[in-house]
Amino acid sequence: MEKLTNKEEEIMKILWRLKKAFVKEIMEEISLNKPHYNTLSTIVRNLEEKNFVGFTAYGKTHQYHPIVSKESYYKAYVNEDMVGYFDNSYKNLVSFFAKEEKISVEELKEIINLIENKQ
Repeated sequence: MEKLTNKEEEIMKILWRLKKAFVKEIMEEISLNKPHYNTLSTIVRNLEEKNFVGFTAYGKTHQYHPIVSKESYYKAYVNEDMVGYFDNSYKNLVSFFAKEEKISVEELKEIINLIENKQ
């Protein structure tokens, strides 16, 4: 599976949330830095070529849907980021978020509980 560009990931997040959408509907979901319609259409077609999205044709119009699940994509690239940014250490990852105050004590307790009760 190929790593997506930031813009492609943004479009995939929209498609994962909507489940299926026309380019016009994807455009409506983009809040900042809206690309030109033709640019967005090209990005979606690139995602199709990369086998991330499929489509249903309605005449000349296509309704797109994700082929790759959000979970499988993130699973493939979270591990890559772990190696690159956190020396392959989940402890370093959690410590980073704790130091940045992006994770609460309650959330850390929930994580510990999940680990302790894993069967």
